[in-house]
Amino acid sequence: MWIRKIIGKLHLWLGLISGFIVLMLAVTGCIYAFQQEIQDATQPYRHVAAQSSPFLPPSRLHHIADSANPHKHVHAIRYAGPESAAQAIYYEYLNYYDIVFLNPYTGEVLKVKDMEKGFFPFILEGHFYLWLPHSVGQPVVAVATLIFFVMVISGIILWWPRNKAGARQRFTIKWNARWRRRNYDLHNVLGFYVSWIGLIFAVTGLVWGFQWFSKTAYWVSSGGKQQVEFYDPGSDTTAVLAQLAAPAPDLIWEKMKKEYPDAGSLEVHIPEGPGGSIEVGANPSTTSYWKADYRYFDQYTLKELPVKHTWGRVDQANGGDLFMRMNYDIHTGAIWGLPGKILAFCGSLLIGSLPITGFLIWLGRKKKTAAKKSAVPRTARAPRPVTAEV
Repeated sequence: MWIRKIIGKLHLWLGLISGFIVLMLAVTGCIYAFQQEIQDATQPYRHVAAQSSPFLPPSRLHHIADSANPHKHVHAIRYAGPESAAQAIYYEYLNYYDIVFLNPYTGEVLKVKDMEKGFFPFILEGHFYLWLPHSVGQPVVAVATLIFFVMVISGIILWWPRNKAGARQRFTIKWNARWRRRNYDLHNVLGFYVSWIGLIFAVTGLVWGFQWFSKTAYWVSSGGKQQVEFYDPGSDTTAVLAQLAAPAPDLIWEKMKKEYPDAGSLEVHIPEGPGGSIEVGANPSTTSYWKADYRYFDQYTLKELPVKHTWGRVDQANGGDLFMRMNYDIHTGAIWGLPGKILAFCGSLLIGSLPITGFLIWLGRKKKTAAKKSAVPRTARAPRPVTAEV
C-alpha cells in the first residue's frame, strides 16, 4: 500500500512539473503527423506532369539550381518518381536549408524554398526545442521526455487493478457519472489504452534526446555491439584518372537507376570537397526512410567504397543499425504507412489530453481538501445557549 502511495506522489509531482511541456510536445506531434500529405496537397510545385522524355542528369539540375540559389553548396539532387518534382537540396548546419524544386524533364525552376520558414518548420521547432534556443530547448525536451517515460510506467502501476472486482471499471468510462468521475476515467482509462503508444514515443524520442540512451538502445538491440559513428569513406585524390564520359555523379546515377529500377526515390549526394565520396540513397518507399540503401563511390575512379556504420546497405545492417534506421519512422508512425500515421495522430491527441485531465483531478482534490479543512468540526462549535427556566 505504501509503495503505491509513493508512486502516486511521484506520478503527481512529475506530472505537475512536466505537464505543460508534454502537452506542447503532444500537440505539435499531432499537427506534424500528416505534414507530408498536407504539403503534397497544398504545394503544387512539388508535382509535375509525367512525360515520355528522360530525366535530366544530376549535373544539369545542379547547374540550373545553382543559378537560382547562388552562393550556397548543393548537398544532394533527389529524384522521386515521374510525377514528382526533382529537388536540389542545399544544407549547411546552422546556416541554411533550402530546396530548389525543378521539373526533372525540362529543368524549369518551380520554387526556391527556405525550409526553415513556414508553418511546419515552426511546428517542428516547437516539437524539438519548444521554440527556445537550441542549447536550452533540446535538454529541456529531453528531460521532459524522460519524465514522461517514468510517468507512463508509474501510471500503468497505479492503473493496475488490485482485485478482479475492480478490473472491469479500469477498462470502461462511466459516462453517466458526475463530471469529476468522468474526468478521472478519461485520465485513468484512456491513459492505459494509450500507454503503449506513449512508451513508443518516449523511447524513440529518448534516442535523440540523450547520447547515453541512444548508445544503450543500440547496444541492446545489436546484441552487445558499439555503434560506429557516421563517416565519409572519402575518395582517393592520388588516383591516376581515366577520362570520364560524363560527370561522375551522372555516371553513378545511371548505374543506380539500373540497379534500383523500382526505387521510390534516388538521392545523389554531391561530394563535399575534393576528398569526399559520392553517396547515393536508393529508397524503395516514398513515405518512410529505413529501407533505403546508402552506397558510396570514389568520385575519381567510381569504385564502390564499403562502410561499417549504420547508413550502408540495409541487408548488411545488424539489429542495432535497423533500430536506429527505423527510429524516425517508428516515432512518426510512418513505418506502418497511413494507418500508422493515423495511430500516431490519435495517440498524440490522447496523450495531449492527459496533462489536462490530470491537472483537473489534482485541482479537484486540492479544493476538496481545502473545503474539509475550512469546515468547523462539531466539537469546536459554540455551545447552544441555555434558556433559563422560569
